Amino acid sequence: MKPVKVGVLGLGTVGGGTVNVLKRNAAEIARRAGRDIIITHASARDLSRERICSTEGIILTADPLILINDPEIDIIVELIGGDVFAKELVLKAIANNKHVVTANKALIALHGNEIFAKASEKGVIVAFEAAVAGGIPIIKAIREGLSGNQIQWLAGIINGTGNFILTEMRDKGRDFSDALAEAQALGYAEADPSFDVEGIDVGHKLTILASIAFGIPLQFDKVFMEGITRITPIDVEYAEQLGYRIKHLGIARKTPEGIELRVHPTLIPDRRLIANVDGVMNAVLVKGDAVGATLYYGAGAGADATASAVVADVIDVVRALTSDPENRVPHLAFQAAFLADIPVLSSDRFKTSYYLRLNAEDRPGVLADVTRILAAHQISIEAIIQKEPLENETAVPIIMLTHTTLEKEMNAAIAEIEALLTVAGKVNRIRLETLG
Repeated sequence: MKPVKVGVLGLGTVGGGTVNVLKRNAAEIARRAGRDIIITHASARDLSRERICSTEGIILTADPLILINDPEIDIIVELIGGDVFAKELVLKAIANNKHVVTANKALIALHGNEIFAKASEKGVIVAFEAAVAGGIPIIKAIREGLSGNQIQWLAGIINGTGNFILTEMRDKGRDFSDALAEAQALGYAEADPSFDVEGIDVGHKLTILASIAFGIPLQFDKVFMEGITRITPIDVEYAEQLGYRIKHLGIARKTPEGIELRVHPTLIPDRRLIANVDGVMNAVLVKGDAVGATLYYGAGAGADATASAVVADVIDVVRALTSDPENRVPHLAFQAAFLADIPVLSSDRFKTSYYLRLNAEDRPGVLADVTRILAAHQISIEAIIQKEPLENETAVPIIMLTHTTLEKEMNAAIAEIEALLTVAGKVNRIRLETLG
């Protein structure tokens, strides 16, 4: 069979890694795909820039539309990032009857519904394994490997930058800003790290995973997101004393009322495997009704790791070229006509447990006032620690773990506690999940 010709948009870290993997493993890939796969063209904004890959034998251009309009190219691999220009290019590629492989989580989370509808009309494939968790084949695992299950919930460490920062804070006692500076120095975090530390990156990925897990449309605008910037070394220390570790999780849970989509720092029992995923590594825990809990672990970023997922998608597309579109695996796991209109819950309807830390005056009655407010909102306390005041300090730290309660009730209780004259500053709250 004639070779399949590929055009790569973007020759940065992932693009370069993709070229390297396709060239290095060409013979093995051809054996798996049933025919040769050749990168014939690539586009890059700066053609003079030094690359991590050899571009020998590849026609280079600064104009990606040359690739999209070339009738000889079968598959477009979009690796430029962003969502506006990338969407324009992907839709043009689909209109030209080209299959698309992308690692662009923002593109899929924000515009996937439209893109998949256009792809279905044209009978082409849009593959996006590399958009979530780098080299971990989590999309394929949920969409295909667990297709006989009803997915009950999933929870993931799916941003290596945030996980690195929290690991540094725990292992070395660093504060957030110091750990962030180290992440930037090592190239894990951008100059503007807000997408990573505020949970936006995780929100994009969670949107995709939830859609595949529960058969719902992509709905990034309904994801609750909270970052890790308010986590302090003292919170990390107290969590350890209580038998927990703090991780920045993306959580999707199906409840009788609807689906929770939330990103936030989370206390996890330190005995859980996912609590011991450190540094820049990623992990996703998925609970199915038949299989139970399954854990997927590996490199969530990097040239070769992400390229592994990109190339796997290219191979899947090549394998499917001779099959009827109706017989292919659906983009979002469920047939498009059967996506469910299950409501995504607003954050005030979330139910979870909490870690609370507050600073209060060291005098009788203060703790009673706090517990009275919690009781008035039907919030029961599981554990409490009251520390001695630090030298030259009049306020004492009080740490509490609560039983499961409604977020709405907790928000109201915290507002009342912060209004007490005996409480100094804000109450620091971290949600707690046993993931059992």
